[in-house]
Amino acid sequence: MFAKNSLRFYAASVPSHEPDHLQAARPVPNSLTLGTASLRVLAHPVRVRVLGLLREHGPSTATLLAGRLGLNSGSTSYHLRQLAAGGLVEEDHERGNARDRWWRSVHRATYFDPYEVPESDRGASAVYMAAIAAEYADRIQLASRDLLELPPAWQRSGDLSDFRLRLTPDETAAIVTELHGVIARYRPADEPGGDAVPDSETVVVQVQVMPQLAPPAHDDAGPTTTAGAHPAAPRR
Repeated sequence: MFAKNSLRFYAASVPSHEPDHLQAARPVPNSLTLGTASLRVLAHPVRVRVLGLLREHGPSTATLLAGRLGLNSGSTSYHLRQLAAGGLVEEDHERGNARDRWWRSVHRATYFDPYEVPESDRGASAVYMAAIAAEYADRIQLASRDLLELPPAWQRSGDLSDFRLRLTPDETAAIVTELHGVIARYRPADEPGGDAVPDSETVVVQVQVMPQLAPPAHDDAGPTTTAGAHPAAPRR
């Protein structure tokens, strides 16, 4: 299972047998569970970024979004229309006029279970997940670039670490449950009145727990790779 919050994408399912860590991470009302049609609409990296910007920064126009993304307004306008056709964005008539059309996200969050995708939509799922992964990577690069420009207290408050563990599937799921439980105890960035808390700012917490299974052993001659054959990655 995967979860995406600040860009408001949760790659996780919402069935009645939903795991505990997803229940803990799902206080967001007005959310959408991706089906076949909406997944196909979002199976484009530009649309993932456009929808993320609308959720993170609020309503915008094709021209403003084009400036943020380094695209032309015709391109962003086309992708906005595709998102609107899929029910993911809508016109903000309170802001729009005959010259400028403003758009807003229809939902606050998107849920997606890549493990329930039919075989015919595996390609769309792969494109969607790759776009999400690219957004995570871009955010980490920006954060590391700007770290020393932050006030000292904020420089020392964050973390960028990775750990290699030897776990069973149940233990891996338990870690995710605990991490999501910790996050759920704190204020969401868009909680009403949250910006009134003294010294508070938006903080992004990305959770990535990635099983790395060893390839199957072969009977032919030559070295084989096992999970313990590589040195532990340093903590960073």
